[in-house]
Amino acid sequence: MHRRLIRITIAALSVLVFSHCNNGREAVYRNDTLTSGTIHISVDESFKPVIDSQIKVFESSYPDAHIIAHYKPEAECLKDLLVDSVRMVIVTRQLLPVEEQRLKDTLRFIPLQAKIAYDAVALVVNKKSKDSVFDMTDVKSLLKGTSGFKLRPVMDGLTATSTVRYALDSLLGGQTLGKEVTAATSSQGVIDYVAQHKDAVGFVGVNWIGNPEDATQLSFQDKVTIASLRCLVCPEETYVKPYQANIATLRYPLVRGLHYILKENYEGLGSGFANFLIYERGQLIFRRAYLWPARMQFELRNAGIDE
Repeated sequence: MHRRLIRITIAALSVLVFSHCNNGREAVYRNDTLTSGTIHISVDESFKPVIDSQIKVFESSYPDAHIIAHYKPEAECLKDLLVDSVRMVIVTRQLLPVEEQRLKDTLRFIPLQAKIAYDAVALVVNKKSKDSVFDMTDVKSLLKGTSGFKLRPVMDGLTATSTVRYALDSLLGGQTLGKEVTAATSSQGVIDYVAQHKDAVGFVGVNWIGNPEDATQLSFQDKVTIASLRCLVCPEETYVKPYQANIATLRYPLVRGLHYILKENYEGLGSGFANFLIYERGQLIFRRAYLWPARMQFELRNAGIDE
């Protein structure tokens, strides 16, 4: 009897040790499947409209699936990769090698990453502003505080957001923002500020302002004007707005990618939602939101009108 009890105890301990060593955190997440369960994700606030749409369609297709999205600045989303309860983040960049290694050391597996769409940073000005056409030199000088335009730049924060990071890294090459740059609390806050101040120029993700089929975004377009930027790849001097075709062809100069980072090493609900985003239905939702899908090929055609 005593020997039998010892064998049972050893077997139980072996199971516990094996479960603990099996990629560290796998047991924590085993209460969900590809189409059922509840997970939390952190999403760059710039993409709230389209991700809300993705979640709505996904959950209507799979009633037992519940995805709770937390919208916040990009830097906070990336920090959430170390939070046990957060399964996925959706941001505008992939992990740096040092970040990937840190997560590998912590999670004991490498998170999955994929680009799912292309977005653009739109410039918006007050309806009464005389200035709504800029070249890239103008944009950079506005951000540095050296512009001849009497316009005050407005961002969705001064640190931590993807729009600020894009301005610092891609536009200013690491230089600091000028003292005239003003911070709003959110993307909608940028639009509201510009609508109320004639001397403001806002920087906001096009997902908040570029969909002509969305009633809320149409109401935003009644408040502000979307500026045109000079095309850097066009043979002639051309100024374009961040319309979908201009994002797809890179005619609009301020294009950026949208990525998911998934910290799941089995076929759970995070994987199910990731698959939804990269395949046809999710990609079509990005297209209908007037972003450009990154995973499906769509044909662009020139349209002519007969006189």
